[in-house]
Amino acid sequence: MNESGFARSLETAEFFFKTSASWLALSVEIVACLIIAAAMVESAAAIFSLKREPGHPLHRRKEVFLRFGSWLILALEFELAADIIRSAIAPSWEQIGMLGAIAVIRTFLNFFLERDVEKLAEGETADPEAKRSE
Repeated sequence: MNESGFARSLETAEFFFKTSASWLALSVEIVACLIIAAAMVESAAAIFSLKREPGHPLHRRKEVFLRFGSWLILALEFELAADIIRSAIAPSWEQIGMLGAIAVIRTFLNFFLERDVEKLAEGETADPEAKRSE
């Protein structure tokens, strides 16, 4: 194979990789959106069912928050995965910087949301008597 044929093959492979990676990142982002939509529907249904319970028990509201927060954490992980894929195909330092900033923001969101969910979950398991008295 001559040099220009090899260069064309390399360009074709690079184009295929970038196209595939773009589609993969988009697919991962779609999954994240579907997770968020499912979590929203599930949480909304749970909240509306709470309205029919007398006294709107606090522990049930916490359960809704825990499930919703857990789903959001999972969705953020998918979004971070999409960012990582996009960084592999980012053609410029400006785009890499923007992706990095977005990834940092999502990582902080994920960290604090996960911390809140864990703290609330610990409270749920540590005090079963309080749950019964509500």
